[in-house]
Amino acid sequence: MKITEVRVFLTGPSRNYTLVKILTDDPEIYGVGDGTVNGSEPLVAAALEHFAPLLIGRDPSAIEDIWQTIYGATYWRGGVVYVAALAAIDLALWDIKGKVAGLPVYQLLGGASRDGVAVYGHAHGPTVEAAEASARNLMEQGYKYVRVQLDGGYGGYGGPGMVRHTDSTTEGHRGVDYFAPEPYLISTPRLFEHLRSKLGGEINLLHDVHEQLLPIEAARLAKDLEPYRLFYLEDALRPEHKEGFEVIRRYSTTALAIGEIFTSRGDCLPLFQRQLIDFIRIAPIHVGGITEAR
Repeated sequence: MKITEVRVFLTGPSRNYTLVKILTDDPEIYGVGDGTVNGSEPLVAAALEHFAPLLIGRDPSAIEDIWQTIYGATYWRGGVVYVAALAAIDLALWDIKGKVAGLPVYQLLGGASRDGVAVYGHAHGPTVEAAEASARNLMEQGYKYVRVQLDGGYGGYGGPGMVRHTDSTTEGHRGVDYFAPEPYLISTPRLFEHLRSKLGGEINLLHDVHEQLLPIEAARLAKDLEPYRLFYLEDALRPEHKEGFEVIRRYSTTALAIGEIFTSRGDCLPLFQRQLIDFIRIAPIHVGGITEAR
């Protein structure tokens, strides 16, 4: 079997999606992959068009070889646009392999190891009472894990720390958000103190910092949240501040998660090796597909 054509689609009813379809000389066998990166969808589509000639005539079953070929196709490597294009190709090749084998891909990777996975819902509100009501609504739907944020009254993630500044003199100006850490560092522990007192100790609570803090600020927050036993505190620091997780670990036992905007195993390894995080939150379509995620 050989790859005969690579088609790239940039489409979506309410937002862009970047998709690739890899066709083979068997008209019944093709693969589809997703390489969507919010805000950069046309760039990923252009990268896919650029890589397409490298695939024509190749055996689609040689996934590892094709992955390495594309990853090393240019002197400069990495970056989310680059690896998302690679991920779309990788996912499409695994789709083909599953169709040829007549098996779901998880069987080709070793089979299922559990009957289900826990998921969480997003609860938020401009006040602790509104956030509690939002969390209760999810709990009534059966959620056992709930991520809770104060939204600052306008849907923003920063809560009381996020300030919206609008330049009304500029026509069409969307406004600029900036972050003041102190209100956030004060309000967030109060939020979870309230939630624990009202919702009890059985519900698993999560919170996302959205990379807004410096290491010493994140350590303070993690320490202040300890009494409320978060399932995890997500993205306490920017990925560029990996060494800062040592500061958080030194002062707190709050479980930590990161990885949403990681793009390779190299981002993860130092944190794994030094036991600085407890959960990795990578998206396969942003790290190079199933091959790199595995």
